[in-house]
Amino acid sequence: MPSLYSSKVKRSYGGILDKGGQMTVTTKRIYEPYAKKDGLRIFVDRLWARGLSKEDAHVDIWLKDIAPSDGLRKWFGHDPEKWQEFKKRYKAELKTNEALIELKKYARKQNITLLYGAKDERHNQAVVLKELL
Repeated sequence: MPSLYSSKVKRSYGGILDKGGQMTVTTKRIYEPYAKKDGLRIFVDRLWARGLSKEDAHVDIWLKDIAPSDGLRKWFGHDPEKWQEFKKRYKAELKTNEALIELKKYARKQNITLLYGAKDERHNQAVVLKELL
């Protein structure tokens, strides 16, 4: 499904399609090993992960435009003390972001894993996106 808002990375996909049950959304650091249970793997960072090839990452979709703006990303700097304000500002950005609609479509059809590059697994954009899904 081509889109103005995403970059597809070619890989054979072993995701689980919707058969009427509830789909799951998980988050995972992109550097963690691929697992079949991940379903559709969606990378939600604007910049590619350092030191990792696209083949090794096993990314199905790179949804760059859903990532926080450069200004917000730099302001936040993954500082846990700024987390609540970051969430508020990021959610405000997402209100006008068409890539969120695309992400919701994927989440309704199959299990998805939101991949992120940050070291902090509790304070990153994938956590916010999961809350919104």
